[in-house]
Amino acid sequence: RYAFGCVILTPDGQEIRKSGSGSDSAGVAIRNVAGEMLGSMTAVNWAIENKYPAVEIRYDYEGVEKWVTGVWRAKTPLTSKYAAHMQEAGKKVLVLERRSHIGGNCYDEPDEHGILIHNYGPHIFHTGIEEVYQYLSRFTDWYVFGHEVVAKVGDRLIPVPFNLNTLHMVYEKEKADALEQKLIAAYGEGSRVPIMKLRENEDPDIREIAQFVYENVFLKYTMKQWGQKPEDISPEVTGRVPVLVSYDNRYFQDKYQGVPKEGFTPMFERMLDHENITVETGVDCKERLRFEENQIYFDGTPFDGEVIYTGALDELFDCQFGRLPYRSLRFDFEHYEKESYQGHSVVNYTVSEDFTRITEFKYLTGQKNTDGTTIVKEYPFAYTGAEGEIPYYAILEPKNQELYEKYRALAGGLPHFYLLGRLAEYKYYNIDAMTKKAMELADAIMAENTKR
Repeated sequence: RYAFGCVILTPDGQEIRKSGSGSDSAGVAIRNVAGEMLGSMTAVNWAIENKYPAVEIRYDYEGVEKWVTGVWRAKTPLTSKYAAHMQEAGKKVLVLERRSHIGGNCYDEPDEHGILIHNYGPHIFHTGIEEVYQYLSRFTDWYVFGHEVVAKVGDRLIPVPFNLNTLHMVYEKEKADALEQKLIAAYGEGSRVPIMKLRENEDPDIREIAQFVYENVFLKYTMKQWGQKPEDISPEVTGRVPVLVSYDNRYFQDKYQGVPKEGFTPMFERMLDHENITVETGVDCKERLRFEENQIYFDGTPFDGEVIYTGALDELFDCQFGRLPYRSLRFDFEHYEKESYQGHSVVNYTVSEDFTRITEFKYLTGQKNTDGTTIVKEYPFAYTGAEGEIPYYAILEPKNQELYEKYRALAGGLPHFYLLGRLAEYKYYNIDAMTKKAMELADAIMAENTKR
């Protein structure tokens, strides 16, 4: 076991003594530090219950402070739980969500046939960032799988990204063996080479591979997705279409891959299930917030707390400089009374069809014994801001970035106002990078609060 004792001294001279103990194995393993953490949490809880606005804690081990302020990263479940408790203590959070549900574009729910679908297209969590995985694992178990995607090219389904397996499907053995050795010699085994870089190689054989990938995997798919010629698209985007010098058919090579076992929505529900967090859906933040002369007003009253904004920044300021360009998507869901539609979670249509891909959800989520199967087809189009349209992908061009910077300058004068996410920052994020950015922002805000 481990134990603590603490003495609470109040401004009016009272002396309150508290003590307690714990027996969990993680705490016993570091019993001297665990006792200090438990004592600190007890003191803070007492202060909150008795309506004291602040408490000064005298401690021995420096991690008692540094885990909370973010100077030290809380790397274990025990220290993470402690840091979260201390950071959240007494802090009230109001979440305003314009949609009728939480979860943003990761929202999922069972359809009328009982099949769990991703309403805004497939989302797969993948990361090599340990702290992100550990944080999200506080709120979910995982259905672990290596996501594999195939592309329909003519009558064949080939693995994408284009890899060494694909190479041997496309070329006869002798030529494929020779091309494989050239790719390994030029770029190294396991490397991911952007297609536009591959096209610049001086070796005509490697350029032949690049041309095949360009014409059959990249060109038409990219034009459908972005409505632009490949040479006009940001390298940040084209870099996401590599040739993989490996026999690994997985779309991602990260250490952790999968989806929340019960779905993304239950994970977010657990994340928001806290007595100090209030969630209001179906509410546009502009109904509650007003910005005037570098002052934020909440419900008509000056507000000095933190505001984290995750929506479209141009729309927050009524598109006064013009609308930021995005690509949007239309999703057509279809259900079939058969065991399988395509035998794969995702099939990309890189040459034919108006849609870019078909997702069959049961292969994405590991659902068994379903009533048939549900798929979704994705049709990209230019976002106009019309009712019902959703801005999904920022179009990363210099002129668009210049326009975004005008809106960011407007937001820059607002006190304690933070921009976070794909829309607010006008850039692309994967789930793990977004989670990491949110964790860093939370740490920065808590550190700043300790100075105020």
